[in-house]
Order: sequence, then structure tokens, then C-alpha cells
Amino acid sequence: MLRRFFTLAAVVVGLLGASQSMACPNWNNPTVFGQHHLNAGFLPDPYVRNITAGGRISLANCRPYLGPGWVVSRPDFRLQYYGQSPTGRLTIALEARSNVDTILVVNAPDGSWHYNDDYRGLNSAIVFFNPMSGQYDIWAGSYYRSSNNPAQLIITEYNY
Repeated sequence: MLRRFFTLAAVVVGLLGASQSMACPNWNNPTVFGQHHLNAGFLPDPYVRNITAGGRISLANCRPYLGPGWVVSRPDFRLQYYGQSPTGRLTIALEARSNVDTILVVNAPDGSWHYNDDYRGLNSAIVFFNPMSGQYDIWAGSYYRSSNNPAQLIITEYNY
């Protein structure tokens, strides 16, 4: 009887852990606002996309812990970037078009996670030096729980 209890307890703990990780940012999901392919030296620069920021999933319980904020589980946008940046940099920025404190989460082509809050005022940006070619999954979040906040995703190879 005790063995059944421990087996059941292990299954429940495993299911709880799986459901928690499924609610965190997952690059292996379809995007909310689509994707775009950019070759190094792209024009016009910057590339700008209207999106919304925020979500109902707290980053506080996600692993790896990236920082405070709220996102959706699916990437908001996926960038396929190819080539060698002529400036040696690639900046992904999020500018609010509402009164919201944005956060930005990016999963880079090598699988590493990047987070930023308040790069310029309440707007967020992440600068990749000597950026890799490949897939960048992007989450446009908010510092406080909110959603559907108008924002612009800005991608540039120049100073931002």
C-alpha cells in the first residue's frame, strides 16, 4: 500500500512539474504575430512590426529564471536572421505605444535565454554583438500583469 502511495505521489509531482514548465515561455510553439526572415545588411533598417506586449504567465516560476514579468507561453514573434552583421550587432527592441513597462525575452539560435527590462526608460532592448545566424524567438512582455498593450518590435543592426 505504501509503495502505491509513493508511486502515485511521484506521478502527481511529475505532472505538476510538467504543467508548470508548459506554462512558461516555450520556443517550440507557433508564434502569435508571425515571423520574418532578414539577411544581414537588411534594408530598410530598422525593421518594425506592430504587436502587443504583456501576458498572463509569470516568469517568476519559470526555469531558467530570467527576471520579473509577464508573457504568453508562445513566442510573440520569430526572427530568422542570416549572415554576418555589417555593424557587428543586432538589436531587438520593444517600444510601448501605451503606458506599460515592457520586458523583452529572447531565445537565441544557440538556445541561450536573454532578458531585459528598462533599456531606455520603460522600453526594453537586447543587443547581440556578433550575432549568430538562425532563429530568434521573441516574447514581448510587461513588468506587471497586463496584456494587449500596443507596442512596436524594432530590429536594427545600428545603434538603438
